[in-house]
Amino acid sequence: MAAEPHTTGAGAAGPNHARRFGAIWVIASLIATPLVIVLVGPILPPGNGSEQASGHVTDNTVLLAMATPVLLLVVIYLIYATIYFRQPRGAALEGPPIRGDSRVQTTWIVITSVLVLALAAYGTVRLEEDGAGSGAGANPLVVPSGPKLPVQVIAQQWTFTYRYPTYGGVETPHLELPVNQMIELHVTSLDVIHSFWAYQLGVKADANPHVDNVVFVKPTRLQTFEVRCAELCGIWHGEMFDHGHVVSASAFNIWIHQQEAAFAPATKVLPPYSKTYLPEPTRRGE
Repeated sequence: MAAEPHTTGAGAAGPNHARRFGAIWVIASLIATPLVIVLVGPILPPGNGSEQASGHVTDNTVLLAMATPVLLLVVIYLIYATIYFRQPRGAALEGPPIRGDSRVQTTWIVITSVLVLALAAYGTVRLEEDGAGSGAGANPLVVPSGPKLPVQVIAQQWTFTYRYPTYGGVETPHLELPVNQMIELHVTSLDVIHSFWAYQLGVKADANPHVDNVVFVKPTRLQTFEVRCAELCGIWHGEMFDHGHVVSASAFNIWIHQQEAAFAPATKVLPPYSKTYLPEPTRRGE
């Protein structure tokens, strides 16, 4: 006796794929999202070298947590469709006509709108709380409270130098900062456009000629961090690199007074401290 052919259609009893897929996706999201937050979040860049860097880690963790269910939705659907909706071997069947489903479309619009609005609200709040970590021009909208140590970052082809106006205007070739103190960086340039990037501190600010670009950072642990130029500024752009140091308050005081003594002859002939400088055009030909 011949076996009865397998039948599909409206009258055939089969699983409710929408409910099954939805249940799998929800369970996977409930499991994966906390794991991502707990296991992946703490190792996200740029680390926790400063209050601003920690804020970036928090933002990246939130974005990753929100993206995890979306990623699982796509991946699980592809796997589910491959398993349950693939054509039999050797068959060339025509799929059923699909005219759309208003419930799916409405759900998709609502969910994506909620996600976008939630991210917009979160971003607005975070800019008010942690917006001081980015270069915001000469008059930043977000200014941290409390005392600050001003340090000027002077970019030029192809190095950074650092001037400390509260210590006689001494200018040093290396950057040292005291731990647990708010630093007010004034970033400018003597020639072309550069970009001051202290990755481990979560700081990146453009260095433009005749512009005072203010950025705030509060280092929270003793460390050595990298300083790079992140704007193509000429043939030796790749060599515009240095290491900065976050040290204790006592070590910083010792270091800065050593710099004052060592660079005293140079400090006497430097122009007075200013937010920006206008060097002579012929200075590199001398």
